[in-house]
Amino acid sequence: MTTRKRALSGGWYPVSANECLREIRAFLSGFSAPEGHWTGGIAPHAGWTFSGRAAARVINAIAESLQPDRVVIYGGHLSEGSDPIIYTEESWETPMGPLTLDTQTSKDLVREGLAVAAPRNYSDNTVEVQLPLVKHFFPDSSVIAVHSPSSEGSIQLGSALEALLRSKGLTAAYIGSADLTHYGPNYGFTSHGTGVPAVKWVKDDNDRSLIDHALAMDAVGLLRDSRLRHNTCSAGPIASVIAAQSLRGVKHGLLVEYYTSYDVMPSSSFVGYAGIVY
Repeated sequence: MTTRKRALSGGWYPVSANECLREIRAFLSGFSAPEGHWTGGIAPHAGWTFSGRAAARVINAIAESLQPDRVVIYGGHLSEGSDPIIYTEESWETPMGPLTLDTQTSKDLVREGLAVAAPRNYSDNTVEVQLPLVKHFFPDSSVIAVHSPSSEGSIQLGSALEALLRSKGLTAAYIGSADLTHYGPNYGFTSHGTGVPAVKWVKDDNDRSLIDHALAMDAVGLLRDSRLRHNTCSAGPIASVIAAQSLRGVKHGLLVEYYTSYDVMPSSSFVGYAGIVY
């Protein structure tokens, strides 16, 4: 069996199952999943210290509605001109135990020219940081993990994969992994100064614009907004989830969590995090 090993350090997510469980319980403290039948969502990926609460709440809400045959994780950090990158190993190492990958479907996407296989040494946090949460909340589901480019190709990918899974008679939940505005000197983005006024602009204006597109399931507008406002590092995963959910007749999303890293650890450079369910 081919297994992809953990690549991220313990600073991203805990190294043991007990530590993961302890943090997951803390993330869900005081949280009740909103009423509804949730089959997809958007979860941030900055590392559990910062983004774990929002990610855990999104994935928990989906898991309470659905235990699907497949969980599709759309990772990001791809430019507009990139091909989608998909993981074709048979399993992935997590602190919660090995997570089974749907190798056949992943290879089908490669064969159909919809994605390229990830090299064995390819490493990116947008997928990996979600895996222990997925293993915990969907213990019996296989996973398809693919990175979406920040282009209209992400819409095609989302629609094609939903259609492929339907043709196989498989149910699926979709998780798009995306952080929002990266603001401050560390990111070369200081158009609205520093401190509390900058945080307010990011929250009320820049991030809000992208969130509104995501809630309205406007994938084309969201991709355009991302280019103009630089308000997400990973527009593609959001667009892919919207495309899949649109094929299911979903009309809008629900914001269940929003905050920034400034709220966790104040700094002149900070990132926005939104948790959305569909």
